Amino acid sequence: MENTDIKTNSFKAWVLAARPKTLTAASVPVMIGTALTWHTFPDCEIWNWELWKPAVLCFLFAFVMQIDANFVNDYFDFKRGNDDETRLGPKRACAEGWVTPGAMKIALVITTFLGCVIGLPLIVYGGIEMIAVGIACVVFCFLYTTTLAYLGLGDILVLVFFGVVPVCCTYYVELPWRISDVFFKPDWLKASLMSIACGFVIDTLLIINNYRDIDNDRKAGKKTIAVLLGKKSMEWLYIALPVIGVAIPVVLYTMEDGWIHLLPCLMLFLFVSTWRKMVSIGEGRELNKVLGLTARNIFLYGLLTSLSVIL
Repeated sequence: MENTDIKTNSFKAWVLAARPKTLTAASVPVMIGTALTWHTFPDCEIWNWELWKPAVLCFLFAFVMQIDANFVNDYFDFKRGNDDETRLGPKRACAEGWVTPGAMKIALVITTFLGCVIGLPLIVYGGIEMIAVGIACVVFCFLYTTTLAYLGLGDILVLVFFGVVPVCCTYYVELPWRISDVFFKPDWLKASLMSIACGFVIDTLLIINNYRDIDNDRKAGKKTIAVLLGKKSMEWLYIALPVIGVAIPVVLYTMEDGWIHLLPCLMLFLFVSTWRKMVSIGEGRELNKVLGLTARNIFLYGLLTSLSVIL
């Protein structure tokens, strides 16, 4: 359905530019990191506002940085001329005239600044090293669209900045350190493996994007992993990553705590159904339906995995 009634720089235009569906990918790592903290220290008496404050800050930082990344992508792809009439993906704000390039440039500066303001208080919980994490998030937010996505490194960035960094950092800042140093040692092996599982599942969103755009990216000289490996390999990768992403928490927790940790296995039915739809469609704008289903799958994966870890 075309959005033909959108006024330039209107509220509706900015909502579309923010790409609300992508916020599921931002929320899932923080959700899983918080669940891991709960699992590590379930009976602590300080499960109150003092513990939830860093959790809220992590969620807000993730949301704002995701919107920032979307604005950066919208602006710089427009400047490169990538979002022309041949684009198969969802419409982009600058290319469609919903948001003027000048306004988008100001908006991405504002969201970058806002992300830094939200993330700065995490120093209280995670120490001065949180500044380095924040700087890395901002720098790679810009480098992804401007440089690294053209070098086939997008999937690695997803694994790092939608898996390892947000899951482990959320786990780190939420731990009640003043008590934990005395009573227990955090299980960093489990946290690290869970962060990789999360990154693998979220990468399916980038895979379907690159799968759909493989011909346009090849013409534009954009060396995505889809361009490098081909469509058939991407089809198998799309289903292999969530299988691994589900297997990791099941193996880590089921033997320890019982059947409740089989809960994420329910997601395999949805992943397989979406994969079959992807393969049957094959190419064209119809794959945008698979994009929406993939975003749904990622969110439900995060929800079921977090619940299984907590319960």
